[in-house]
Amino acid sequence: MTSNTSAAAAAHGVDIAGLREHVEANFEKILTELTELVAIPGIAWESFDPANLEQSAQAVAALVEAIGVDSVEILREPTDEGTMGSPAVVARRTAKPGKPTILLYAHHDVQPPGDPADWNTPAFEATRVGDRLFGRGAADDKAGIMVHVAALRAVLDQVADFGVGVTFFFEGEEEAGSPSFRNFLEAHQDKLAADVIIVADSSNWAVGTPALTSSLRGMAAAEIEVRSMTHAVHSGMFGGPVLDAPLLAAKLISTLHDENGAVAVPGLVSNDHADVDYSEEQFRADSGLLDSMSLAGTGKITDRLWNKPALSVIGMDMPSVDHSSNTLIPRTRFKVSMRLAPGQDSAAALKALEEHILAQDVRGAEVTFTATEAGSAYQADLHAAANEKAQWALAQAWGTEPVSMGLGGSIPFIADLLEVFPQAQILVTGVEDPDSRAHSANESLHLGDFKNAIVAEALLLARLDSEGCRPRPAMNRLIV
Repeated sequence: MTSNTSAAAAAHGVDIAGLREHVEANFEKILTELTELVAIPGIAWESFDPANLEQSAQAVAALVEAIGVDSVEILREPTDEGTMGSPAVVARRTAKPGKPTILLYAHHDVQPPGDPADWNTPAFEATRVGDRLFGRGAADDKAGIMVHVAALRAVLDQVADFGVGVTFFFEGEEEAGSPSFRNFLEAHQDKLAADVIIVADSSNWAVGTPALTSSLRGMAAAEIEVRSMTHAVHSGMFGGPVLDAPLLAAKLISTLHDENGAVAVPGLVSNDHADVDYSEEQFRADSGLLDSMSLAGTGKITDRLWNKPALSVIGMDMPSVDHSSNTLIPRTRFKVSMRLAPGQDSAAALKALEEHILAQDVRGAEVTFTATEAGSAYQADLHAAANEKAQWALAQAWGTEPVSMGLGGSIPFIADLLEVFPQAQILVTGVEDPDSRAHSANESLHLGDFKNAIVAEALLLARLDSEGCRPRPAMNRLIV
């Protein structure tokens, strides 16, 4: 860093070198702890063993308890449907008088591993290959847990009389849509209240370039059923006059995008205002797009990822090729997932999709539309005091200026955090990079960025201890 930056660091009263040295000295221990967490297949989906989630919560609670916090609890609250939610870990270190309280969020549940044949290494065996650690949850989001844990250990070791209050909130059902999240917030609002909330569940701009997430797309999902006959019939005896349900479903799906590959559902918000762009070459490398494929949509790639809608068919019910027969299929169902631009109301988006689907000509087939999920978009307050301090901490840790970037993905529970804690400043950070492949086979974590993320959060906590964080007026930062 430049001498001016060094002078600024000294003015903030933060021992950058000491915190970095602590993380360096303890990094192998941190990796061992992360490896132990990855080995626990805690998946919050109904078809998986819930005992693994309990084991995961217990392991995380033990990690936090060893730091020396005031309290550690494993808590659950019911969903709106009346079922009990998954175990969440809440641990608290009380703030000293005049000091702010920081809520550190991550989640200990993970996505299902998928087909083992798609993995180059065992999904639940953290495997180091070069500068990356492979394994389910290695990046999303057990690395987020370890960033929070390791950062607090660093400041407690290096910062004399550290007085910031810290609350750990490690959810256990984020990958299943956080069904009990809102009820959990309301039931434990007093325990979770904070001046700053750091959500470690996002990505950086690139390996070696940190980012704060400045916006997130909203999301909506629906299931569409197409029925053309009362029962299946022989394709040779009846094929020709009759079109079966999968063909008619394909006709519906073909209307969802225009000739450029842009979403063609009328009434959806679309914006063009990204400050940075993603080179096509890098995007192709990161996404694994075939060389023969042209990109969909128009405008900057970053706008297509952050500020415009996206629509995918993520599931379809019909016989597999291996189990197919010469039969006309009377009924099929497919699921559509939409990502929504900031400024788009999710309920309005679902209504627009329903109207579009039901307006299509499918030769009189019965079409049923069922909305299944909705979440609001998010726009960060870039002028909040915590944001400026986080930008500084990232620059110090990485040695380069961070990017304020949108994210094509969605974190719907941020809407709940904003509504329950309207005066909190929210920072969305992360340790992933474009090649982390979260949710996919061969998920991985870049170890250099992981180390820098720990250093950055430790620096941020130390600066908040030194300077505090002025409160902000309550405001609604949901973009709806």
